Amino acid sequence: MKRTKTLIAEDEPLAREGLAEWVRALPQLELVAVCGDGAGALAAIREHQPALVLMDIQMPGLTGLQVLRALAADKRQPLPAVIFTTAYDEHALAAFELHAVDYLLKPFAHERFVEAVQHALGHAAQAGTGVDGMEGVEGVEGDEAAAALEAAAQAAAPEPAEKLTRVLVRDQGKIFPLHVDAIEHLRSDTKYTAIHSKGRSYLVRLPITAFEKRLDPGRFLKVNRSCIVNLDFVDTMTPDESSQFIVQLRDGTRVTASREVSKQLRADAL
Repeated sequence: MKRTKTLIAEDEPLAREGLAEWVRALPQLELVAVCGDGAGALAAIREHQPALVLMDIQMPGLTGLQVLRALAADKRQPLPAVIFTTAYDEHALAAFELHAVDYLLKPFAHERFVEAVQHALGHAAQAGTGVDGMEGVEGVEGDEAAAALEAAAQAAAPEPAEKLTRVLVRDQGKIFPLHVDAIEHLRSDTKYTAIHSKGRSYLVRLPITAFEKRLDPGRFLKVNRSCIVNLDFVDTMTPDESSQFIVQLRDGTRVTASREVSKQLRADAL
């Protein structure tokens, strides 16, 4: 069985050692390098050309996203499958459509690590990167690994992002993509936003302004400073005694639109 070249990029010594021990214990993996900063990781990836990289997002020098951006710009070598490791879910959520192969949120169990490795290697094999030793792995999908890493590079760029199609949310220790079509409304204070969908609420560490410009304005309406509603889930809009509209969603949620938004709604209805 051909072993898969694996690289670890992690600035925390204990986390580095733990990951290295787990990688060495998996017979299908070959640990080729362990790095403690982003610049070192970039150089080591270019030198060893691993098929799998376990990389922290926040590192000295270059972040994990900046490393991926540099790799994506170099067309001379294939992109590895990358599993992000991070202690803070906002780093993944802030990227919105950052489709890395997997995310490991510290602290994570060994079983979760093995699951992520199988997932990543399965994606790499399907993407045609020549990864072997994945017999019995199911549930992989096409060449998403390469596309995921391209998305990571784009997310690191300062240019305005395209309209949002999905949001990464956390539930029970895992991160998964939530399609924007399923979002019913968003409520926020200055630091956090609660995303409501199908009777569930997912709290993310981002202000509502981070979502506002990336949501389709033809579908999502910011009714006041702290709330955006999906018009597909609006039941009625009724003016109160102050001529401000009360927006009622299908789940019974009621939100008062600001005077400015109410005025615009009234003009649009005429």
